[in-house]
Formats: sequence, C-alpha cells, structure tokens
Amino acid sequence: QEKPSRLSAALFGEDCEISHEQVYELLKYAALGKCHNAAQPSWCHIYHQSHLAGVVVIVLHEMSQLHFYKFYLQFKHLRRVFRHRFTLPPSSANFLANLYGDAANLNPQNTAQDSTSTSSQHAINSSDLQRDPIIQKYGEEKRGLTSYTLTLEELKKNDYPMKGSPGYEGYMYTECDQPRTDSSPLFGLDCEMCLTAKGNEVTRVSLVDAQGRCLLNELVKPESRIVNYRTRFSGITRKILLPVKTKLADIQARLKRMLPHDAVLVGHSLNADLQALQMIHPSVIDTSLLFARNEGRRFKLKFLAKAVLGKEIQCEQKIGHDPTEDARAALELAQFFIEQGPAKVAELNLEMLLTTERLTEISPNKSALQLPQNTVQREQNGPSQLSRSCFLDCLQMTGQKPLLLGRQEPDSSGLCQGNLSSSNKQILQQALKDVPLSTFSIIQFSLDPEHVAPHLLAGICEKVRIKLTDMLTIYAGPFDESFCLKTVKKEFRRCGPIRSLTVVTETYQPYVCIQYEVLEAAQLAVESLNGAKVAGSIIKVQRPVTGTMLDCDVLIKELELDIENEGVIYVAGLKKSLTETDLQEEFSQLKDLQALFLPRDLQSGKHRNCCFLKFLKPESAVDALEVINGWAVTGSRLRSRKALAPGHLWRWIWQMDHSNEKQRRDILSAEKEQQSNFEQELRKKLKKLDQHIRKLYRRLQNNTLCIVLFPGVN
Repeated sequence: QEKPSRLSAALFGEDCEISHEQVYELLKYAALGKCHNAAQPSWCHIYHQSHLAGVVVIVLHEMSQLHFYKFYLQFKHLRRVFRHRFTLPPSSANFLANLYGDAANLNPQNTAQDSTSTSSQHAINSSDLQRDPIIQKYGEEKRGLTSYTLTLEELKKNDYPMKGSPGYEGYMYTECDQPRTDSSPLFGLDCEMCLTAKGNEVTRVSLVDAQGRCLLNELVKPESRIVNYRTRFSGITRKILLPVKTKLADIQARLKRMLPHDAVLVGHSLNADLQALQMIHPSVIDTSLLFARNEGRRFKLKFLAKAVLGKEIQCEQKIGHDPTEDARAALELAQFFIEQGPAKVAELNLEMLLTTERLTEISPNKSALQLPQNTVQREQNGPSQLSRSCFLDCLQMTGQKPLLLGRQEPDSSGLCQGNLSSSNKQILQQALKDVPLSTFSIIQFSLDPEHVAPHLLAGICEKVRIKLTDMLTIYAGPFDESFCLKTVKKEFRRCGPIRSLTVVTETYQPYVCIQYEVLEAAQLAVESLNGAKVAGSIIKVQRPVTGTMLDCDVLIKELELDIENEGVIYVAGLKKSLTETDLQEEFSQLKDLQALFLPRDLQSGKHRNCCFLKFLKPESAVDALEVINGWAVTGSRLRSRKALAPGHLWRWIWQMDHSNEKQRRDILSAEKEQQSNFEQELRKKLKKLDQHIRKLYRRLQNNTLCIVLFPGVN
C-alpha cells in the first residue's frame, strides 16, 4: 500500500517511474523485515510484514513495457490481477545482479570482537528441543528403519513415481513387494542427469549396499539429443559418453535383478532419481525429508554430510559430483539417524550449524568455533546493519532458502539454487513444485533468441507508436466551407488537451483531424460529439480506419477493465488557471475521493486542462461520473468518463511520440511479411507465458508478495 503523502504520484503520475534501488528496498524488507534492521521502503509501505508467507519474483527475461502494451490483450491475467504497475529505467548492468547485489560480504564494522568459545555454544536447551521439527515429526524415542520410510501420502506429496498413478504408466516396477521389517536391507542410490530435448535423463547410476560397498557405477547413454551436459554438476562430457552403449532399459533390468524383495532404497531427494530412471519402488527413505526443517525447507546433502558425518563431499576441486560418494553419504546419514535416534540428531542443532557455515563463508578469517558466539553477541548488542550486497546471504542465515529457476546458470556465489530447463513449461512445472517450499523465489521465463532480435523489436516499437497515435487521433466533419475553426477547436478542447489540429481539404466538404495528448480525450470526443452540432454542422466523429485499429473498441473496453483504472475517472474542460488546491475544493463534495492528479506538460511543466480522480471504492467513482456529467446540463464545461491509461502509460505515450524520425523510416523499410510472421508467433508465446504466470499465481499461498519484472534488453 502506498503512503498517503505519495498516493497521487504513485497512482497517476510523473513519479510512476521507480528505480532498481527502490525495488530492492521493497524486496529486502518484505523478505527480512525489522529483525535484520531492514527498513520500510522509502516509497511505499508494507503492513504486517511478519504475516507474509513468501516473496515471489517472476522475471520475463528480455521483455519490456513495449511487449506488455503491444500484446496487451494477450496478457489477460497480468493486467487484471496485478494492481500496481511502475516503469523501471533501463539498466546498463545485468538486471538481476543490479537488483540483488553481488556475492555477499558483511560490513567490517558489523563484525564483533573475537572472544573465547567452547563446544557448548551449539547446545540446544530442552524447550528448543521440543520445538525442533525433527522431534515434532518423530518424537524423541529411537525407532526402527520402518518408522522412517515414506508413507503413501508422503510419496504422493513429494512426487515419487507410484504404481497406478497417472503419468507413470510406462515406468518399470521393481516388484519388491515383500513386507519390510526393521532388519530389511538398505541400499543407497544416486544418479547424475543431463538435460536433453526430452528433459532430465540419466547419464550415470550408482548403487551401494548397507556396508557402503559399490554394487553398481554405470554410465548411461540418453535416448534423446543432449542439450546441456551439466558438467559442473554431473562431471559428464561428450567425450566420456561417446563410447557408452548402455541404455536406460539395461540399467532398469540390472537394478531390478539386484534388489532383494524387501529392499529399502535410500537417497537425497530420491524422487528425482527414480523419475529419471523411470522406475517405481514402494519403500524409500529420503534424507532430505528425514532431517526435517520448518516450512518444508531442506538441508543440502553436502551440508548434512559435513555436519553429521564429518565428511567432505562434492568438493569444488572435483569436476562434477560422484554419485557413488553421494549414495554412500545418504545411506550413512539414514543409518546415523536410525542408530542415534531423533533426539540425538536434534541436539546437533543443525540450523545453528548452517548459520555458522554461512557466516564462515562470508568472513573466512573467523574460525567456525568463534562465529556462533559472535553471532549471539551481535544479537545481544542489537541486530547488525546489513549492507545491500548481503541480501541473499541474510536470507540463508535466517533459515530461508532462496530459489532460482530459469535457463540461466546459478549465481557463482551459490546463493541461489539453479535448475537449468529447456523450456518455459519445464520451468513452470518445477516452480509449481518448489516455490511453495521456498520463502523467496526468483522464477525466470525467457523468449527464444530469435524473438528478441533488435531489428524485429524495433519494428514492434514502431507499430506500437503508430497504433497509439491512431488511437489518439479523431476525424470530425463534414463542416460548411465557411466554418469557424476557432469554435471547433474550443469545443473539442473541452474533451482534453490537443496536440495538433489540421483541416482536411481533400474531401468534398472540409473535415478536421485532431490528435489528442491522452487516450481519454479522444474517446470522450468520439462518445460525446459524434452526431452533435458543432460550428453550425451536424458532424460525425471517428478514429482512422486502418488494419491496426480494427480491434480498437475491444482494446478500449479492456483498458477500462484494467485493475489499475479501478475507481479512477478522467475529468476534462478545466480552466488552466485552476490549481490543485482549487480543484480539491471544487470536488470536495464527491464521496470517497482519495486522490487528485493534475497532469503537466512534460516539456513546459504547465498544467493540462484535465485531471484524474481516484476513489476509495469503484461504485463511488461511478456515482462521481453521474454527478460531474450532471453538472454539464446546468452549463458546466466539465466532461468526464472512466480512465483508460494508467500514469506510466500516459508518460510512455508521450515518449513514444518523440522517438527518432530517421529510425522510423529505417524500420518501415524492413520486410513486412517477416515482421508479420514474427508477431503472430510471438503473440502465441506471450499468451502462453501469461497462462504460466496465472497457474503459478494460483498456486501461491495467501499473503504472498508477487512481483513481475519486465527488465528489457538494455
């Protein structure tokens, strides 16, 4: 919600442009709140920040305000649901890097003095122990392994392949149907995947037994064309896979033969491995769920191996993960949990250890033992001021898990979890699963490179400019040969500010061509003066009849329904001598009037002869229209109608009209057929993107702050 003192500017106006820094202020406070000295944004206000369920940022990569208004009718969900809309200035740097900052470093002045510490600093008291999610899920008593295998409900909730479930018809069933006991054998399983034209496909599989012995470590040749080997994570390269003959079916058959009928598979997020293997197994222990955290968040395998087992895995010096090492680590974690019991695991205070690890990464000169006590000392002295650059670090230190999904590689700082996908559909499917588990998510949808070619975008820009110009233009007539041009101009000016007026003499009788400065003025002229008597003649008022204007009536209707125009009306025919104070007094009798905006000429700075009124309730705006238009019967100069153009669009129209003339001529000489085919394809893609956003939006929890960014290409 906007601060009252900034309301008119925020809703209508000349201050509708906000900076990347202001977006950053909003996201930082929404995610962190007062607990980390994150201040309320300077330009708006969030009430009850602690009630926010999460923050979701949807980035439409390389798309801009140009795409939104050229394909306005295709963005049906966006324009009807997202209430606040602002313009961002172009960014010379990488947009996300500019917004979220680089890899984090705490300000030196915020680091507490070193002090002696002991191993007891990680101790967890009894009341905290009872609140630990592991204790709340399993209790304190030791149990056998069957107590930790996933139930049918948990398998379904976490997207495990299940027998008889839709979508898994072609999957191989291991036929391990024998009842499980606490002495059933455990097997660790892990796979490495690459990205193919079909999606995630297995490239390497490892299986270890309960003693940690490797039973299977096999490379697999994917059926589909490989799009991304993901060498950084998988260690797989084209050269490694070139001589491989083993197919997925061969591995499925071998695993089925190797597993006893009462086998329990252990893995970390094992659902992804089984989906890639296209296999169904009824009894699993998932260590990402076993070591429970609040709000569905999960510890990484690398962290658990170090914190619980004291083992370093997935070392940065190695190229790619070792699936045998990962399978063995997951198996040993499950064995530790079963042997020690939930209470002993909870006493490890894994959340504190994770915070310690993050702080160690940020301040490498501090020892791991010193950091927790320093953290406590800082909390006792009051929360530390956080620099902009450590925004995502702070999220992780508070136990929140920033999520990044898109086609781009994960950030080098490792703060965001990346998921490279080959299509927007795959990104959406992953987001529908992962976003509810994260309190801060960045979801990036992209267009194909050919759809953001500069010359094609320039063509779109020119078409938008032409269409806006046509929508601002009306033709009126016919008039008598000796008509008074001054009278005509005076009458049409009552509808709003006129940019230009010319007489059309090519016709049998004279007409006038009028171009207005705001859409509402042109529409008001069409609605109020068509069929009226002006300068002694009954005239017809219409817009230009061109191909781009065939859907003008539909567009006008949809602009009226735009959620940003809800409760906003346009009033024209004002005396230019009136000030904003004068107008507030004149309209003071209107019920629920919330704000008034008096536009200025962007060049001269002078007031226009029109204004916009914002009402608290839409029905109050309708009542105000009746009142103001009723005044016209008694001789008032005022005319009014529903608003059509939000403030940032009004400003943008002016900027579009002042674009470079030479550039326009160059663009118009481009191949029209290529442009038409390109636009038709792009229209379909953007409509599909809008549907993706709608699906994701509907899956969000109540009280989620959702922001959609069109960062543009420059």
